[in-house]
Amino acid sequence: MGSSIRLGRIAGIEIGVNWSWLVLFALLVWTLESGIFPSTNPGLSHGTYIAMAIVATFVFVVSLLLHELGHALRARREGIEIEGITLWLFGGVAKFKGMFPTAGAEFRVGIAGPLVSLLLGVLFVLIALINGLPESVDGVVSWLGYINLSLLVFNMIPAPPLDGGRVLHSALWRFKGDFVWATRTAANVGRGFGYLLIALGVAMFIFQSSFSGAWLAFLGWFLLNAATAEARYVLTRQALSGLRVRDVMTPNPVVVGPDVTLGEFMDDIVVAQRHTTYPVVTDGKAVGLLPFRCIANVPRNEWDTRRVRDCLLGLDKVPVLKEDEEAADALAELSESAGGHGLVVSDGQLAGILSMSDLARALQARPRRTTPSGRARDSVSRV
Repeated sequence: MGSSIRLGRIAGIEIGVNWSWLVLFALLVWTLESGIFPSTNPGLSHGTYIAMAIVATFVFVVSLLLHELGHALRARREGIEIEGITLWLFGGVAKFKGMFPTAGAEFRVGIAGPLVSLLLGVLFVLIALINGLPESVDGVVSWLGYINLSLLVFNMIPAPPLDGGRVLHSALWRFKGDFVWATRTAANVGRGFGYLLIALGVAMFIFQSSFSGAWLAFLGWFLLNAATAEARYVLTRQALSGLRVRDVMTPNPVVVGPDVTLGEFMDDIVVAQRHTTYPVVTDGKAVGLLPFRCIANVPRNEWDTRRVRDCLLGLDKVPVLKEDEEAADALAELSESAGGHGLVVSDGQLAGILSMSDLARALQARPRRTTPSGRARDSVSRV
């Protein structure tokens, strides 16, 4: 879940928001203003309800951020590199680079966020108990206490990628000492909860005509897919363990200069060596990637006037990898890129190109492990 907007850094950790976060913000403001606050605090003006909704939503988003910071700061203490935190439709995700060193480390990182939510929930409840608070303030802090504690309960459902799923995985891993078995078992439990939520949501929607049933079913669908994807990703990551980018990349790829016309490119390069993507270099230094599909979208009569630089993807849109980087980490970066290709750079010079196809071939060539052990995956996410 990539960041659409970067907000800055807190304690050296990059904070960003995905565009879907706007949906979360707008939905919460509308729900609080039109339904919840008029029900819990009747008799106030419409403007007051709008102000209460905006303040409550903003503080709730800050609570989500603090939840993720709990994970991230604990991960830093465990020696895990932090890529950043992204807020999105379902709350937030803290991304870590590398592997959890032990089951205990995974447990401590996984439980850190819920502990923050517990602390915040109790704090808001205690504030709400203070006598003499204005009704609007009481309504906001009461809801914040309720929603943080509700977030805590939901997050502790033992279903990956929720925090409860992370805690379950660490416990299974510690109990049996088998990382793959723990991953598959936790994923199966997560899928079970996904099916359960879908069934409950559909039943609520059909028999009670409740829109919240549709939302519950959607959450179940999310859990079902996320648990499956997480298990697949973790097992793939472990299968790539020990491999570096240099081991799987394509060295000395066919390159093109940025000032070459598309017509020259087609006549001199593509005719002899057809690929889906070409690195674009200047004096041996990579400046971007040229997807062949981009040229296919340019009218033929413009090939002699348009140049490669008009079609290339700049370095800000392309993963730039190092030769000694772990192949599993490169997989995560390529998975988040639009083209599925990355440039491998050494001392500023182009060393090769890496694609998802290269990683797939590496996986097919590696023998299956019959007694796997290892360390857990590199991200913690939750609703």
